[in-house]
Amino acid sequence: MNTPSDLKYTKEHEWVKEESAGVVVFGITDFAQSALGDIVFASLPKVGDKLSAGQTCGEVESTKSVSDIYSPVTGVVKEVNEKLANNPEILNTDPYGAGWMIKLSDVDVNELSSLLDAAGYQKISENA
Repeated sequence: MNTPSDLKYTKEHEWVKEESAGVVVFGITDFAQSALGDIVFASLPKVGDKLSAGQTCGEVESTKSVSDIYSPVTGVVKEVNEKLANNPEILNTDPYGAGWMIKLSDVDVNELSSLLDAAGYQKISENA
């Protein structure tokens, strides 16, 4: 399982990266995409939507199941990865790069301190 050390993680299997002051990008982890199997659809929020930490903000559908996506922090949707509409399989091949899902602005960076580091996330994933 690939768990980059420069990212933060949630217990719900999302990764988070601070891009700039008050702006984060997030998506699902390698563990999540592996557990889901072949992803065939991704539903994401609209630009301008306000999200709260822990709020359901989308879903991914695979050949096995449908799973909710949760916002890791509070913020406003600045951008969504439009490529996922026609190529959701990117989530399987590159979850931490081209498979990013949502960019949020107006984020209180203090919320990032409540997220897991790579070691903490690996412990949770091993027990899942």
